[in-house]
Amino acid sequence: MREPTIARNYAEALFELARKGGELDGWGAMISDVADAMTRDDRLRRFLESPRVSAEEKNEVLGKALQDRMPRLLVRYLQALVRHRRQMLIPQIAAEYRALVDEAEGRVHAQVTVATDAAAADRDAIARDLSRVLGKRVVPHVTVNPAILGGVVVRVGDVVMDGSVRRRLSVLRSRLERGRPTAPATR
Repeated sequence: MREPTIARNYAEALFELARKGGELDGWGAMISDVADAMTRDDRLRRFLESPRVSAEEKNEVLGKALQDRMPRLLVRYLQALVRHRRQMLIPQIAAEYRALVDEAEGRVHAQVTVATDAAAADRDAIARDLSRVLGKRVVPHVTVNPAILGGVVVRVGDVVMDGSVRRRLSVLRSRLERGRPTAPATR
């Protein structure tokens, strides 16, 4: 099995455990914290990936470090990942878990590009309009790119909606060039 499929399967198991406990967001934050720690802390990452440290030793350290910070069931879940040698997939599992929670809550993330910094009211209006169009609650991630000149470019998954002034000018230029005769008209 490929790593993305494996990570998705483990994320689904975690999602079910969290849903039964009624803690989707809380468990999501905790698994994300572990994933962030693995990404930021080289010592932790090396410890978890080291073949010289047994799974039992890793699980003992995890158990002691997390016993007061996380629910026992989540700690046991992490220890199961270590036993099955899947601990290095935790960042991918965390990302897949967030996607599952978003899907369950009818939420999508949109990459929104604007030409100038948008005020909070404008961001809210963009989110509201996108939510209406997509039929889901949209969480906009706004970036500024003056190269689009004006308007908005929205990317949701593989779908791109380009309402930028730059694109509109490009379309207008193409239409004008197609409509232009190749030789001067004679009378």
